[in-house]
Amino acid sequence: MCGIIGYLGNHEAAPFLLDALRRLEYRGYDSAGIATLNHGKLDRRRAVGKLVNLADLLVHEPLPGKAGIGHTRWATHGAPTVPNAHPHRAGRVAVVHNGIIENFRELRAELAEAGVPFQTETDTETVALLANHLMEGGMGPVEAVTEVLHRIEGAYGLLFLFDGEEDLMIAARKGSPLAVGYGVGENFVGSDAIALAPLTDRITYLEEGDMAVVTRSSVEIRDAAGQLANREIKTIRIDSARVDKAGHKHFMAKEIAEQPKVIGDALRHYLTPDSAAITLPGEGVDFTKVNRLLLVACGTAYYACLTAKYWFEQIAQLPVEVDIASEFRYREPPITEGTLALFVSQSGETADTLAALRYCKGKAARILSVVNVAESSIARESDLALPILAGAEIGVASTKAFSCQLTVLLILALEAARQRGAISAEKLTELLGALQGLPALFNAAMDSNALTESISADLSEVSDVLFLGRGRMYPLALEGALKMKELSYIHAEAYASGELKHGPIALIDSHLPVVVMAPRDSLFDKTISNMQEVMARAGKVLLISDAAGIAEAGDGVWQSVEMPTVAPELAPILYALPAQLLAYHTAVAKGTDVDQPRNLAKSVTVE
Repeated sequence: MCGIIGYLGNHEAAPFLLDALRRLEYRGYDSAGIATLNHGKLDRRRAVGKLVNLADLLVHEPLPGKAGIGHTRWATHGAPTVPNAHPHRAGRVAVVHNGIIENFRELRAELAEAGVPFQTETDTETVALLANHLMEGGMGPVEAVTEVLHRIEGAYGLLFLFDGEEDLMIAARKGSPLAVGYGVGENFVGSDAIALAPLTDRITYLEEGDMAVVTRSSVEIRDAAGQLANREIKTIRIDSARVDKAGHKHFMAKEIAEQPKVIGDALRHYLTPDSAAITLPGEGVDFTKVNRLLLVACGTAYYACLTAKYWFEQIAQLPVEVDIASEFRYREPPITEGTLALFVSQSGETADTLAALRYCKGKAARILSVVNVAESSIARESDLALPILAGAEIGVASTKAFSCQLTVLLILALEAARQRGAISAEKLTELLGALQGLPALFNAAMDSNALTESISADLSEVSDVLFLGRGRMYPLALEGALKMKELSYIHAEAYASGELKHGPIALIDSHLPVVVMAPRDSLFDKTISNMQEVMARAGKVLLISDAAGIAEAGDGVWQSVEMPTVAPELAPILYALPAQLLAYHTAVAKGTDVDQPRNLAKSVTVE
């Protein structure tokens, strides 16, 4: 969730660290800090709130030194205060940490018995205190960190700096990603490629249990068993990790606008040039041997899975179960023979989803993943990883990654249908052709931007919004409500339209906007009936539909937003756009932080 950066080189570290932390802001944070070594002496600066507060502090209290570590913290143990901010320091040791140390209370009690005092409420301070305590007992830095790693339990990405050790950083990873970047006379450590991309294009991703001893001229990596590990050095495309708004006011606005392009990139990756066939990477998937599909994810990716359930069951005639990752593994569900397990995650590092994947290892016939980060833990631990090719997504609220997840999942469902003989050649050709036209439909749908902005000015004044959808549009209603909540802080709920009279209709009055997502499809007539129930009780209906649907709905709706006509199977992908625009413009009207909503993090790497 948090961001980590480390630098060992021949230049002043603080500017490098601060610049890298800016690139990691998208992960979400509530405090930040850096520590450097200057003539062998550790010093640090920390601030609560946005990075500009840390930058201001560094102007008045500069932090010299050519070795340093930095961190953006999303609070878990302990409130967002300066004492709780990273880096934490104990004697000769400074440390930054992503993750949660689960046995920190036991270690804390042990240290207290030894007379070691605590100054913060955090689990991370325990790591620094334990390492320093071991060094005071005679251990060197490498030996002390090795012992610390044996003693702590939980998830961590750790980076250490030591007083008196001008040419040493130690990094360790378990459950939280870390990468080492290679330079000439300098080396780097970061929590992802975006942090390192402007500094180097040569990166090694640490694997589970790895510890890296880093100097300016060398990197030594040992695995969980303490053996030297020969990890691959990969060359990354620096421009692929470039972070800028490209003239847009917010990253989210840019990423919404990028959807036609990135969906096109995904289509070119998975469809032949003539759109006549689907091509999956590697050995692909044999769906003829699959009798049950298990879809697991969190947040927006979970709603992508709920949508995909309709596709796999209706088009491919394949039974599907969808689970929230954080609940899945604690149910300890039986995995029957012939089950294909598929995990969806933008970052590929979502802790709950990764844990669910590991639960399925050795139980499911095969492990698939749909991810945006090809080198992520979920991708590496899958039998087959399907990239969504959305590019770096900086806005915390997922937009282009969601539409690309849906696109890839629909393609996979169509391939399953073809293999299982559940779709005719003519229908498959029709849908593949429709998919090729999807980027153009997104461009056309952007014409609703101005109207959506006008409607959102009114929505920004309300305290509650209700979203309704039926069939394949029900998960999109859930996604629309989630976007509204996380961006504007307005309470929003979503229901399947048919559930309206089973309770939620009690909420309807003249003050409640009801967003109805309803293309003119086979279920539209039933949705119109639900709309009439709302309007009969003075509810304010915002109808999102195509021209035929809006015409058939007739008078009485408060507002309507017209979408291009689209094949019913593809409607959930296209209708993600107005849901995103409504949430975005409502948040802008309210003046909330669109790209970094309060309390949220982009990559949730802790439970």
